[in-house]
Amino acid sequence: MTEKTHDGGTHQHGHQHEGAQQGGLNLHKDADNAVDMWDGMYRERAKIWSGNPNPQLVAEVAGLKPGKALDLGSGEGGDAIWLAQQGWTVTALDVSAVALERAAAHAAQTDHADKIIWQQQDLAEWTPEPVFDLVSAQFLHSPLLPWRDSVALAAAAVAPGGTLLIVGHHPHGLPSWSHHHDSGMFFTPEQLAGALRLDREPWFVNVLTDRARTVTGPNGESGTTLDTVLRATKHA
Repeated sequence: MTEKTHDGGTHQHGHQHEGAQQGGLNLHKDADNAVDMWDGMYRERAKIWSGNPNPQLVAEVAGLKPGKALDLGSGEGGDAIWLAQQGWTVTALDVSAVALERAAAHAAQTDHADKIIWQQQDLAEWTPEPVFDLVSAQFLHSPLLPWRDSVALAAAAVAPGGTLLIVGHHPHGLPSWSHHHDSGMFFTPEQLAGALRLDREPWFVNVLTDRARTVTGPNGESGTTLDTVLRATKHA
């Protein structure tokens, strides 16, 4: 439900997961709906993402007390499985049934499959409830859902006392080989803070920054991408 890109991973329809298989990915933008678009992309290959969790997720969540987590745009399940291995009970949402089927199969190979609920959901038609101790939206970029809408939905799902983690592409930090051409899909820390009105209640901002990250291109070349990272706590 996020777009995961091959330059370090994105899919929601826009979810970037770490370490996609090399080579370009064809996003079926001419599809009639989000399900067809993302299912079409996943059907192109038996495996797109490495299965590793996103590095900013690991960096920001490793010290948190496990509880109920929501993984938005869960793709092939790398983040959700890692969260379950850390003791979280995970609800993993994605618009693609193909991705969710693969994710469930990957989880079944671990000892933590019973800690994850896989749920097909188009975020454009989703009404969140504030019940999660952690909401993770990793590279939730989509040509079908404005990023301001997706981050607002993520924030609305955080329970009082819970943590919101949003990671996305910085519009000025994409590697030269990136297939993304619409920088309006991405956001700076300042834009993210403004969209979520982080200067007001109910948020305490723990981290709001951009971070450079080394990535590998489709031909094995090394490059740098820039991630926008937010971790905030909702006041109880």
